[in-house]
Amino acid sequence: MRSVAVYCGSASGANPAFGRAAAELGRQLAQAGCTVVYGGSNAGLMGTVADAALAAGGKVIGVIPDGLFEREVAHLGLTELRVVRSMHERKALMNDLAEGFVALPGGIGTLDELIEMYTWNQLGIHHKPCALLNVDGYYDRLLDFLRHAAAQGLLQRRQLERLLVAPDVAGLLPQLDAAMQAAQPASAGAPRP
Repeated sequence: MRSVAVYCGSASGANPAFGRAAAELGRQLAQAGCTVVYGGSNAGLMGTVADAALAAGGKVIGVIPDGLFEREVAHLGLTELRVVRSMHERKALMNDLAEGFVALPGGIGTLDELIEMYTWNQLGIHHKPCALLNVDGYYDRLLDFLRHAAAQGLLQRRQLERLLVAPDVAGLLPQLDAAMQAAQPASAGAPRP
């Protein structure tokens, strides 16, 4: 793994397990020599992931829209902070910089980012893996919905199976690494959105 985009909340959430998982993910990615690409904030789970990766000697690239630079309190201690004009540019640049995508617990922004990359995967815009770190069952209801959509014939079963899911970092990273390696040749020729 060379680079992973991490989507997560700019708040810490009510469950302390979310922060522990965010710190563990940042630390493990850094220790594996993998660049963390994320939304550029120093707040909440976003800041936890970045700080843990930096403390472990990792490279962290933040991508933040200029309108959120002040509101989300941009992290100024990153390896690199890229300021873009819009959320659309943020998602496109994070796609360009990452070989795979992981969603920790988060709100609608996290869901928006993950689902867009999952959709791009379905459409063949990229062949990079998308993953949920399902800490304490946070994403159980989303997974129920996706299974329901597949059962109703509105989501292809093979696309449902492409979404990697694990309850902890130790279970997720080997899956993600294997999927990223398998996707390398396919992603090289994928069209741009």
